[in-house]
Amino acid sequence: MSKKIRMYSRRGSNLPTKSSKEEIPIKTLFEKFLSEKSIEGLAERTLHDYNIYFNYLMHFIGENIINTQFTKDLFKSFVVYMLHEKGLCPVTANVRIRTVRAFLRYCYLNGYIKEPIHEHFKPVKTKEDTLESFTPEEVKRLLSTVDVGSYKGFRDKVIIYVLLDTLVRCSELVGIKRKNIDLKTGFITLDSEGTKSKKTRIVPVTNKTTKLLKEYIELTDVYGSDFLFLTYEGELLSDNTVRKNLSELGEKAQVNKRVSPHTFRHTGALFYILNGGDPFSLQKILGHSDMSMVRKYIQMTNTDVKKQHNVFSPLNRVF
Repeated sequence: MSKKIRMYSRRGSNLPTKSSKEEIPIKTLFEKFLSEKSIEGLAERTLHDYNIYFNYLMHFIGENIINTQFTKDLFKSFVVYMLHEKGLCPVTANVRIRTVRAFLRYCYLNGYIKEPIHEHFKPVKTKEDTLESFTPEEVKRLLSTVDVGSYKGFRDKVIIYVLLDTLVRCSELVGIKRKNIDLKTGFITLDSEGTKSKKTRIVPVTNKTTKLLKEYIELTDVYGSDFLFLTYEGELLSDNTVRKNLSELGEKAQVNKRVSPHTFRHTGALFYILNGGDPFSLQKILGHSDMSMVRKYIQMTNTDVKKQHNVFSPLNRVF
């Protein structure tokens, strides 16, 4: 078999890929990688994050490196640099590692590098997810701190209810369209282009949230926007603004935990189970295909376990 034939794409394409002997700057390769990811339908925020994490790598190895200089030792040294020189926690380092690993895999599969470096450039081991959930008292404190007399305050109250009730991600929250809210049946449809899995998902809402949504929708009718959550000027609310507002609310309420959309998602999942919900319906609401991901969202404290044990102890079947 000729060398040219051996360089055909490993994906089974009939077109030959670039030879790994051709010298190509890493920045050029990364632009090609981003272009392919964009065609695959990755969200703009994900592509933006890829750029940020790639820049961290560039800061370490330099912008002038070419593909023929790629080695597994070079990229492994990037891990050492992040953990021991920059002092990053394993969770933060792994976010950057996964992005670079996906890029290296792309380079290998398309023939830009000979060695499957991505197989040796793996995430580092981390402790079990220990993200703290809110207590019911902390949720009440957050809500009591909101100034519901202002537009921003009332909107933020609705956001907290929706986050906790539906367990949606922040990117899914800001992408909710008014036409996809069914107040009669109590369901919100999340369009496929706005979900992480790229699949349409339908999430239920309770009567409490439905009443707030009805009031908020009537209040914002004047803007004529397709989207639900808007700024005071009627513009689409960004996920960064949601995160910033919740963080400021947490400081004001003196909640000494990370107050973020993701913490509300964890909290909602935990409360769902503690209230007697089953993990299978929770998996569907969260939008996870893997039950192991659902398990990571349910981080019970010893007090939670004790309360559940008092209710469901095997001895209760005997006595």
